[in-house]
Amino acid sequence: MVRPRWLSAQRVTASRLWLHWDRAVALWAALNLVWVLFDITYVPLRTFWLQRNLTPLPQMPLVVPLPLLPDITPLYDPVKGIEPHRETQQYLAAFQQLDAALLAGESAASTAPLRRRQVELTVEMINENPFAASGNSGTLEKIKNRLRQQAGLDSAKASADRLLSDAWLGRHSWQQERRFWRQQVLPLVSTSYWRSIDENGRPTDHFWRTDLLLFQSVFALDILLRMVRLRRRFPGLSWRDALLRRWIDLPLLLPFWCWLRVVPVVERLSQARLINIEPLRAAVSRAVVSLLALELFEVLALQLVDGTQSLIRSPQWPRWIRSLRSHQSVSTSDDQQLLELVKLWGPLLLGEVTPRLAPELQSLLGHALQQSLREVPGGVAVPELLSRQVAGGMVDSLVDLARGTAQRLAQSDERQVELLQRFGDRFWEELAAGLEQGGTLQRSQQLLVTLLQQLKLNYLAQMNRAGIDALMEELDELTAPTENGAGAEMASPLTPPATPPA
Repeated sequence: MVRPRWLSAQRVTASRLWLHWDRAVALWAALNLVWVLFDITYVPLRTFWLQRNLTPLPQMPLVVPLPLLPDITPLYDPVKGIEPHRETQQYLAAFQQLDAALLAGESAASTAPLRRRQVELTVEMINENPFAASGNSGTLEKIKNRLRQQAGLDSAKASADRLLSDAWLGRHSWQQERRFWRQQVLPLVSTSYWRSIDENGRPTDHFWRTDLLLFQSVFALDILLRMVRLRRRFPGLSWRDALLRRWIDLPLLLPFWCWLRVVPVVERLSQARLINIEPLRAAVSRAVVSLLALELFEVLALQLVDGTQSLIRSPQWPRWIRSLRSHQSVSTSDDQQLLELVKLWGPLLLGEVTPRLAPELQSLLGHALQQSLREVPGGVAVPELLSRQVAGGMVDSLVDLARGTAQRLAQSDERQVELLQRFGDRFWEELAAGLEQGGTLQRSQQLLVTLLQQLKLNYLAQMNRAGIDALMEELDELTAPTENGAGAEMASPLTPPATPPA
């Protein structure tokens, strides 16, 4: 039955719609990942977002301003529960009042209470250390060091008192001192903040609300649609199995460890054909294989050798051998299969392969006969022609015997089957009895175990990292394509030729 054209067009359109949906969700997930990384680094980098300055060398007062970046702290501080610290805000407000009075040219007597108040706030800030609440105690040390360096004293409190004294301001203009305070001290003071805690005793964080509303809801809908697509593709698949197949999307729904979302995001971008991670995957896979190949092979080899040694040490060998007899076997189907194999390979080897080897057997037997007569004391030299004739007669007799045996094996003979079974039973019985006598089993077990022990000590101990690297390089040479594509053909010689498009 011919498929209608409208049905084909509908399927193509649906496929394209799914592809557009997957790409949109992948880009939305990538945006979410960028936001997650920003949220994780916001508190440690809040000083940067507040001042929008780069300090390449923290030990030096080298600052690179970035005025193009917007001040996002008023918008994002409420998300993290961050509020301005009251002590530092009081300090900044007092300095603004002092700065306005000094710029207005008021007398030293009128500005003395403001300067004294500023010194008291500086001493209080040094004693209380409001930066400890935000984990930035180093900022206070920077302020103290800059006060000491500016005043030339060893005490930061005395330095603040000296920098705002009548004598100091009488020798230095306020414009110069104002530049020091506004560029070296106040930006550091403004970085202090206070962060509230929730009922569980953890710092306030409202990130999950926006994440749940804008992103996780979309991810949940997409996972549900993918499960529906899987069940339509595999009707026998249960909802649980369909969900388990999307286990990689689990980090997208977790409210914690959000940095794990990098895995499903990369996977979605790759499936949507927005990025190509195959070279990275191959490089990571090669590194992992290179690191684990040696340990994995050593463990497997040691486990195999140890298991073989335990099996060899077992005293149950005679019982196991006797269990191979036909009347001791658990299933008779194995015996019938063995007999059928003998009946199949016996005529093949005796009736076809052996006669074709007659010339080689004659040459080998004639040479061996001539060499054996020469080694006999007092032996006479046998002509080569005579030895070849003797060998030829022996080989002809052997070939005739083989052909006759092959013909008999090819015939359906119940007596023959019975004799073969009797021969096998007798062979296993005599072999088991021979192992039980004269300490043959114990000596054989000891020799085999010693041989395997030497294998562990000599071969496995010689394996090293260089050997694995050499194997990986050899693998790269075998699988890497050449300029004319010969490497790809050698890597997959059984690949069928590509069919031309219809």
